[in-house]
Amino acid sequence: MLRVETRGEELSITFGNITLKHSPNKPLLFYGYGEANYSMSHGNFKIEDELFCKIPAKRFNIEDSKIVFDDSVEMKLIVQKDLLVVRLHPLRKFNRLWIRLDAHKDEHIYGCGEQYSHFDLRGKKVPIFVSEQGVGRNRKDFLTLIADFVYDAGGDWYSTYFPQPLFVSSRKYFCFVDGSSYMVFDFSKEDFFELMVWQLPVDLYFSSQETWEELLNKLTETLGRQPTLPEWVYDGIVLGIQGGTDIVLKKLNKVRSKGLKVTGIWIQDWEGRRVTTFGKQLFWNWSYSEELYRDLPKTIEKLKEEGIRVLGYINPFLALEGELYREASKKGYLVRKNDGTEYHVVITTFPAAIVDLTNPEAFEWLKGVIKKNMIDIDLSGWMADYGEYLPADAKLFSGEPAEIFHNKFPVEWARLNYEAVKESGKLGEIIFFMRSGYLRSVRYTPMYWHGDQLVNWSKDDGLPSVIPAKLSLAMSGVAFAHSDIGGYTTLAKNLPERLMSFKTVRTKELFMRWAELSVFEPMMRTHEGNWPEENWQFDSDEETIDHLIKMVNLHVQLKPYFLACQKEYFERGLPLFRPIMLYYDGDEFKIEQYEFLLGRDILVAPVLEEKTIVRKVILPDDEWVHYWSGKVYRGGEHEIAAPLGEPPFFIRKEARVF
Repeated sequence: MLRVETRGEELSITFGNITLKHSPNKPLLFYGYGEANYSMSHGNFKIEDELFCKIPAKRFNIEDSKIVFDDSVEMKLIVQKDLLVVRLHPLRKFNRLWIRLDAHKDEHIYGCGEQYSHFDLRGKKVPIFVSEQGVGRNRKDFLTLIADFVYDAGGDWYSTYFPQPLFVSSRKYFCFVDGSSYMVFDFSKEDFFELMVWQLPVDLYFSSQETWEELLNKLTETLGRQPTLPEWVYDGIVLGIQGGTDIVLKKLNKVRSKGLKVTGIWIQDWEGRRVTTFGKQLFWNWSYSEELYRDLPKTIEKLKEEGIRVLGYINPFLALEGELYREASKKGYLVRKNDGTEYHVVITTFPAAIVDLTNPEAFEWLKGVIKKNMIDIDLSGWMADYGEYLPADAKLFSGEPAEIFHNKFPVEWARLNYEAVKESGKLGEIIFFMRSGYLRSVRYTPMYWHGDQLVNWSKDDGLPSVIPAKLSLAMSGVAFAHSDIGGYTTLAKNLPERLMSFKTVRTKELFMRWAELSVFEPMMRTHEGNWPEENWQFDSDEETIDHLIKMVNLHVQLKPYFLACQKEYFERGLPLFRPIMLYYDGDEFKIEQYEFLLGRDILVAPVLEEKTIVRKVILPDDEWVHYWSGKVYRGGEHEIAAPLGEPPFFIRKEARVF
């Protein structure tokens, strides 16, 4: 029930557990005007604001169904079942808004899209802007400083491909801002939260529920749910292999002959490749390379007959040397600068053009490329990469300011891929996976992957970082996500000679521990990394192959459980990866970010530190069966044996999983 109460100069708006309060001394709203400056380097943004005024709202008047603050900002309150929509409209020329929400001292905050460093965001200021995640992502970490020094690409703890202007409170309510401008969600104050939005008019959505399950159901019902995954993703591993038909088939046949269950191969260089100082990269002209993969459609057909799918790669850029670029340029389908020239952006070491997704003809053209050059040759899926690089000062076909469209770009990129699959009649058969996202992109994207983690153990950008990423996505309405087994970003030949002591390459142990985590992801997929020859690979030795066979077999055993969890998501909005606090009380579980529940009945505590054979695990109050030993544990802290090949996980005693 919505209650609006006034008492002199004070205003109180109550909706379930949500309270908005206003008084002259503690304003609900501030409004102002500013001009932003955006600079971008390799998808990383530096954003500054020249703020001309920030005015606290003082007076308010209630007129019909409107609340007017200072004759400057109009607020409408709209109830849609158990949703409250707060509609804010400027009555004067303002483009900055700050809204303050009551906070409780013991309140915890989750969500804001994909957060790699912190699950609980209380005490943090969280910028909301789609970007590269950066390399290292910690200004106190030397690798981050090196990445900044060499590439200007170090990032920060809050840098993310998939921000979302949404938070979920431990008081069981959610709030999201239905806008696409730059924002900052400030949870650092003890008695209030402040949401800064560089866009007016704008709507805020609130919902309050009695239980976590009801809240997540409402959240996913409102934002949309991911499309259905094809069942074949659970039938084995998707091996990332490249280098040409002969190399791909040789590697595939080697591990299959040893008993590895392979459901697909991901050939990222199907369209050709280029070698840069950053590593082995791809030639972005979206048709198959006859040089590397002569008669690729026949290879795809033959492998499919053997139960193995072939997946490819695409992004919204075009290589300046390619035929598709020349066609798109001639037709005027590319993002431009304000002077009318094409806007070519530097990705790692080379420039590329961006297809203007606000141009309906360009949108349909690129969709047609996917249909003709990918779906028609029977690719079963692809990585739909990038989506973060639209410059804020670009000129778009639609006329919309690029700084406002920037966050919407990955939503449109997801929609384009989704429509290509849907219009081909392949929903539920083809899978594409993305790293970038924003509000409502989830309804188009069957699978996310966590992006380009470092090939190391760092908490901000290595193996451990994908656990809070999963949990924060779960609290943002996302069910299905996975990671590159072993990570991606390698610092090797791309480092100056004087910095070679900081060389960072994938080790055997890291690969094996990452594979153990991936057992519990909906899709197991390897990646060679940007310097394949420097990294440990799935076939680097016999022990690694044997270990991977064991892990993939366990993943396949879990298929019925995965499908049951998938059904729960589509029917009730419950994510695959669940924070322990969804079901169990305890302050420790409100901030736990390195253990998680897979569905309701499996608790996973991956090994996230090198040279570790014992894992300290905190179990909630229940009876838990340790999978490897069969021993029953109750709640509390336990030391669990965790040799390679036995990732610690537990099944609720009363559950039937296998």
